[in-house]
Amino acid sequence: MKKPTFSLGIDYGTNSVRALIVNTATGEEVGSAVFNYPSGVDGIIIDKRDPHLARQNPQDYIDGLIFTVKKAIKQAKKQKNFSPDKIVGIGIDTTGSTPMPVDETGTPLALKKEFKDNPNAMAWLWKDHTSKEEAEEITAAAHKSKPDYTKFCGGTYSPEWFFAKILHLARVDKKVFNAAASFVEHCDWLPALLVGNTCPKNLKRSACAAGHKAMFSKEAWNGLPPQKFFSKIDKRFDGIIEKLYSDVYCATEKVGGLSKFWAKKLGMKENTAVAVGAIDAHLGAVGSGIKPGLLVKILGTSTCDMMVFPQKEKLPLIPGISGIAEQSIIPKHYGLEAGQAAVGDIFNWIVRELVPADVAKKAGKNIHGYLIKQGLKMKPGESGLLALDWNNGNRNILADQNLTGLVLGLTIGTSVAEIYRAYIEATAFGARVITEQMAKYGVKAKSVVTAGGLAEKNPMLMQIYADVLQIPMKISRSAQTCALGSAMCGAVVGGAHKNLTSAQKAMGGLKDIVYKPKAANVKIYNKLFALYKKLHDGFGTPKFKANYFDVMKELLKLRALSQK
Repeated sequence: MKKPTFSLGIDYGTNSVRALIVNTATGEEVGSAVFNYPSGVDGIIIDKRDPHLARQNPQDYIDGLIFTVKKAIKQAKKQKNFSPDKIVGIGIDTTGSTPMPVDETGTPLALKKEFKDNPNAMAWLWKDHTSKEEAEEITAAAHKSKPDYTKFCGGTYSPEWFFAKILHLARVDKKVFNAAASFVEHCDWLPALLVGNTCPKNLKRSACAAGHKAMFSKEAWNGLPPQKFFSKIDKRFDGIIEKLYSDVYCATEKVGGLSKFWAKKLGMKENTAVAVGAIDAHLGAVGSGIKPGLLVKILGTSTCDMMVFPQKEKLPLIPGISGIAEQSIIPKHYGLEAGQAAVGDIFNWIVRELVPADVAKKAGKNIHGYLIKQGLKMKPGESGLLALDWNNGNRNILADQNLTGLVLGLTIGTSVAEIYRAYIEATAFGARVITEQMAKYGVKAKSVVTAGGLAEKNPMLMQIYADVLQIPMKISRSAQTCALGSAMCGAVVGGAHKNLTSAQKAMGGLKDIVYKPKAANVKIYNKLFALYKKLHDGFGTPKFKANYFDVMKELLKLRALSQK
């Protein structure tokens, strides 16, 4: 009988890091641990003078790595067939784009005494939005250039992304910018740290982060956009390409072996294979079993929608999609990324700001659970409400941070439970806009697998999504899909599986529950979606001409029909 082997997945999220040890043959999760970043507020360095600033201390990444891996191993040792030397590979995912300035050895500047208290020398967390102006300049310059370097990211460069943040750093902190030998994504730095070679020139950079966040395309323009493109935007960008990279790698490729130092530190075997890093949501898609025709929705505070498309087939450009990148999720496929800027964040806002004292008293500690229970009693259209889910702007398809939320149909009898349900419906309508846009250009979702806290905890949301999208909604078996996806990559580079398809089949799976569309609900939601789309296009696009005279009246009609 073949001896069991295991792989280690390390998942760096926004507020914490998680380590997960998985049996490579069965997918059994034998050990896990979580470490909450201690710096700042919930692990994020903020500035009360600038609400857009969000940075992280790289030391938290190191401390979290040591704590979680050692604790996960300790837990796994309770299994009779486990020992640390049976871990064959390590995979890593992180948030992104989360770049940090490093010196010539690859040491983050924030770890040097001179810069340790300077937020500009730290990791620029994905949700840092201080680079809005720079993103707009990059977008404008790309539209004037031939080729348009934003054509694979929906025509809009985001302030959350790599080059916008670097340019903003160059403008606000010359000392830090000049001290940086390179700028490295979090997902590129951690694997390099583990193998003991963080020198920027030697890093194996992630195809995922480069393609989705840094306009990298080997097929279209042989790598990153050329130096002249950046120099035209700002002379402070002169020489930037020399500091970066020309090649990228898929997460199923090996960076190297675990160094002697880190093997001893973590209690693992030296030379254990370490995989190239990737962004968390993309490896969450891997952990959820992504393949052509399958849409993976990572449902959390925001959402990330992932699909893949074979590179051997012609894929048209899809306007408004966050990104299309080569081998960013699985080998030999384009990875497609879209999403919504606020989903769970909206529900949390309702609970935090809109719940009356008497409702809070009835609900007790679980206000979300109470509102879900009340909402499940309602029929589609019964509330008479229609919302726009733009409380944090629109990520896709409109890609406009200057849009805001809206609730239409309020009366003096409207309850907070009705508002809660209306916003869930709105996020479902927003998701349908994305799936219809992809389908229009030949990438049709035949099935949906969800992952994340909302999929596990909110049955009302899952049924509404099934009805609105008109596709059965399934749930990934693992509650830790990002870490599981990383562990799958670790299993591949460690030789336990010959490819990712094999690892997904052996280590992944789905929960038994499936939310199927209900014909009666679909009929009503089609009518509500038509009204949503009218508001979406009217408020979200400059040339749409609409009269909204009928919207409130149609909502009242649908409300009356639901009560018969």
